[in-house]
Amino acid sequence: MVDTRTQDQRRRIMQSVKTKNTGPEMVVRRAAHALGFRYRLHRKDLPGTPDLVFPSLRKAIFVHGCFWHGHDCKKGRLPKSRLSYWAPKIERNMERDANAVNALVENGWQVLTLWQCQTTDAEVLEESLKGFLRPG
Repeated sequence: MVDTRTQDQRRRIMQSVKTKNTGPEMVVRRAAHALGFRYRLHRKDLPGTPDLVFPSLRKAIFVHGCFWHGHDCKKGRLPKSRLSYWAPKIERNMERDANAVNALVENGWQVLTLWQCQTTDAEVLEESLKGFLRPG
């Protein structure tokens, strides 16, 4: 399938994609805060720079965009154009994510990965956060 955008338009669109303070991340942050949990953001001293870190609980949350991190859902589908570029790129992202989670777990952290598509149902998100952030 041919891209409906010019190369310059596509480049500008891709450059505008944020890595921090994304919409799904903000939804998770507001939900965690509303539940009474306080956290640190984007700790660079931890593997993978988790989006939310709960130091006293030794728990970290990654909020991943379905497309960029290769989730198996409707939003995570690879584009039909330039598959030779996108498939290895997303695969590398998935490998990097797995390495970061493994490194955190080896250092005694518990890790939760929340996907963009999981942030749309507030009740389910709240239950996930409560279950994960419960002390102990």
